[in-house]
Amino acid sequence: MRIGVYVDGFNLYYGGRAMFGRSTPGWRWLDLRGLSEDVVRRVSGWARPHDIAVTYCTARISGADNPAGQQEQEAYLRALKVSGTLTRTEFGNFVTRVSHAPLATPDTNGRPVLVTSKPPVLVKDAGGLNISDARFFVSVARREEKGTDVNVAARLLIDVLTGSVEAAVVVSNDSDLALPIRHARELVPVGVVNPSPSLLAGRLRGRKTDGVGGHWWYQLSCTDFNTHQLPTSIGKYIKPQPW
Repeated sequence: MRIGVYVDGFNLYYGGRAMFGRSTPGWRWLDLRGLSEDVVRRVSGWARPHDIAVTYCTARISGADNPAGQQEQEAYLRALKVSGTLTRTEFGNFVTRVSHAPLATPDTNGRPVLVTSKPPVLVKDAGGLNISDARFFVSVARREEKGTDVNVAARLLIDVLTGSVEAAVVVSNDSDLALPIRHARELVPVGVVNPSPSLLAGRLRGRKTDGVGGHWWYQLSCTDFNTHQLPTSIGKYIKPQPW
């Protein structure tokens, strides 16, 4: 059975970081093919043998902003290539921009509450009277990753619609992928792997019998990450110490 695996690299990374903690080493040098083969074998119930093609969608870190991160990521990308783990890599990009927004603090559910004028910071009018309902607008520098989710969606649909795969696995918990996944389910069985410790996004849910049927859902665990690590040294590429 020809299976396409489509990995949302940043969703996978942030999911792992949420599980392990920001500075915990030992989980990022991930063997994407080994992980995919193991999950499909244990969870899918799909016919064997499994001929798996792994597409990794990510964006290159800027060396100007994060030179150490760029070097570590480049070592990983090259190690993946040398090891034969990936079938292809699709790159998005980072965009740096200035955003303007009202100043806010989170409520107990994490929703924004706009900050208004009150001690110790008061806003007064020209006559010296307090403007109690004044709001504060701030400008912040933002670096946004662009294109990864689009590349996951595009490659998934290209492969499904051209008949290159007989089944698909999407590694992401990004609800923006709901539409392409829903359409893919009409043509091939689809597995959705949630790489985060949070609940599966509601829009990515469905029924096993939708479309052609044979669909499944799985949530990665710390064990999945720890079990499927690349060798520390692959050719001249060595696992970074923080990883």
